[in-house]
Amino acid sequence: MENFTRFMNSSIISTAFISVFSARPDIVVRAPGRINLIGEHTDYNGGLVLPAAIDKAIWFAAGRRNDGRFALYAADLNEHFISEHQPLVFQKQFNWANYLLGVFSEARKDGLEFGGLNLAFGGNVPLGAGLSSSAALESGAIFVLDAIYGLGLSQMDIIRLAQRGENNFVGMQCGIMDMFASVMGRADSVIKLDCRNLDYEYIPLHMPDHSLVLFDSGVKHALVASEYNTRRRECEEGVAVLQRYYPDISSLRDVSPDLLKAHENQFRPVVYKRCLYVVEEIARVDQACIALRENDLPQLGRLMYQTHDGLDLAYEVSCPELNFMVSAARVNGAVIGSRMMGGGFGGCTINLVKNEAVSAFTQTLDADYQRVFGRKMNSYVVRPSNGIEVVDQKI
Repeated sequence: MENFTRFMNSSIISTAFISVFSARPDIVVRAPGRINLIGEHTDYNGGLVLPAAIDKAIWFAAGRRNDGRFALYAADLNEHFISEHQPLVFQKQFNWANYLLGVFSEARKDGLEFGGLNLAFGGNVPLGAGLSSSAALESGAIFVLDAIYGLGLSQMDIIRLAQRGENNFVGMQCGIMDMFASVMGRADSVIKLDCRNLDYEYIPLHMPDHSLVLFDSGVKHALVASEYNTRRRECEEGVAVLQRYYPDISSLRDVSPDLLKAHENQFRPVVYKRCLYVVEEIARVDQACIALRENDLPQLGRLMYQTHDGLDLAYEVSCPELNFMVSAARVNGAVIGSRMMGGGFGGCTINLVKNEAVSAFTQTLDADYQRVFGRKMNSYVVRPSNGIEVVDQKI
């Protein structure tokens, strides 16, 4: 999906539903994208992350359907898909439909009873920018299904079904962070989430003099699915090495940098690099939380740069475009911190920028980016928002 508009909202998606299905929707729902302030590639290692839902979202308008099928309309693409009868199968032509069908399929595996659905959706979450439009789609779809059919799902049920849909149906072995942030977000806060036991706390994000700015490289994640899964396997290989000496270790969350370094010669070099990045990144999340509580933005910025360097040199998921943008941020005194965000191989950088400098820095970076790479760089100022919520409802 390449064409999400910046101007989509609940009214537009409701109108689209009426136009396509000749009826008013039973429910309209907003499902936000997310940022991750720090803690990248730690979630599937049982580590800590620091995400937030944002004020960019996907809107859903939906109603019951009597024949048990799922009629899906992607408003931004003006594309329609209607599921065949059971079982739901992966769609090669309509890839976007898989994020919705996957959660419906997983819900049926759990024995949940529900009928069909007419559903229109669209949003202003930039796709391929690392803002988890897929998690918003998945979480929003199962939220809608639960609301319409009264399935009695908890927030954690919705989060886990959304993750399973992406893992088992789409084939992306992602962790739980993206779905958790989309469902559990709180305005003006980030979430310190322990991905091992799903304990969490909200940490207020008070930055009246600074903005969170995303610079979108325009490079899509061509390698992210295969390489993401490879990184996960490399981390699991590292855990297996350490378990020969410490059977109680279950994930890299249980490993300190010193312990890892003591066994460096037991690892394949590439696996050691991956594991060292992860254990150091988990520690950086704790340090970032301290910095936020103490309002120490310079320290937060230093940690963000350290994360980027680790993602580039040790985890090897950056790309020239992202490195260019972070390098430009390092030499601009108005930028407190910058790093690539998301799975990697494209997407965007997240930046802490002084309010008065946002416009000037954005214009300068865009001009330099076009000169070097021959294409325009999009930018988005974002704020932490509430998680999934009902906008309108008649049921």
